[in-house]
Amino acid sequence: QVQLVESGGGLVQAGGSLRLACAASGSIFSISAAGWYRQAPGKQRELVAAITSGGSRNYADSVKGRFTISRDNAKNTVYLQMNSLKPEDTAVYYCNADVKITAHSREINYWGKGTLVTVSS
Repeated sequence: QVQLVESGGGLVQAGGSLRLACAASGSIFSISAAGWYRQAPGKQRELVAAITSGGSRNYADSVKGRFTISRDNAKNTVYLQMNSLKPEDTAVYYCNADVKITAHSREINYWGKGTLVTVSS
């Protein structure tokens, strides 16, 4: 089994920073694309940032210039550095990744359970 576990959420004042981490554990051969999503109360889940196996990144317009996604393949971990946080960034942040458990297996998509980020004004 593969698990994605997010950490690093919490309460921060507007203008502050947080760094989220998503650690993948279990029987993992490789992780290709990975991303962070968020869901605010009463809203749909939305993509925040994504990164490919080659390191290409894309971001939601609302976080460009403030958030940075990165990955450490040796640790099977994906990070989201969040700077200049705003109250509207308040949400549960979820990690998502496409994982292969062997060299010849198909990719399976996994979700973490989420970590809450609350930004106070």
